[in-house]
Amino acid sequence: MPYRTGRVRATSHRILRAKASVNRILRRRREMHHVVVNASTWSPRRAVFSAAALLLVIGLSGCGLTIPADPDGTLESVTGSELRVGVSADPGLVDTDRETPTGSIPDLVTGFADGIDAEVDWTNGSEETLVGMLERGDLDLVVGGFTADTPWVDRAGVTRGYPGIDGAEGREIVMLVPLGENAFLSELERYLDEEASS
Repeated sequence: MPYRTGRVRATSHRILRAKASVNRILRRRREMHHVVVNASTWSPRRAVFSAAALLLVIGLSGCGLTIPADPDGTLESVTGSELRVGVSADPGLVDTDRETPTGSIPDLVTGFADGIDAEVDWTNGSEETLVGMLERGDLDLVVGGFTADTPWVDRAGVTRGYPGIDGAEGREIVMLVPLGENAFLSELERYLDEEASS
């Protein structure tokens, strides 16, 4: 057993040296910045956790990871190009009787497209048809009378609900985007927060 005892002593000695070293550093900081720091809150576990968190942040910052991200690059592909929008008629919100849809939701979509320098290409259809096209990558955005309790939540990304849209009559209107396209969703919500919040 002398091996274990010596090992425990060596470990204890290392911990005491590390704690003393930290105490010296904290004392110097306190003197330099006139800040009172309680060195008794230091623990090896906290130091290891802090070091691991720092390494994780440094590691992720070096790999070009951006959050939120678009795995299929929707935001990048529509910016300065074409925004393919599926539209489903809804009284008071969307009128699809003309070649170009009209109403408060098409106005919001057009304003968003202008903000990212995109031209809107409209496709009229039923909700089911449009969601299928969105899943296949044929559309970038689907709009209409979708509410926060939409049944399409398993097949599409959904914006926050916006009850302040003209013609919503108290309903929380949402828009649908391709699943996982979070940068595009965030940019759209940023625009809607400014333009459609109640």
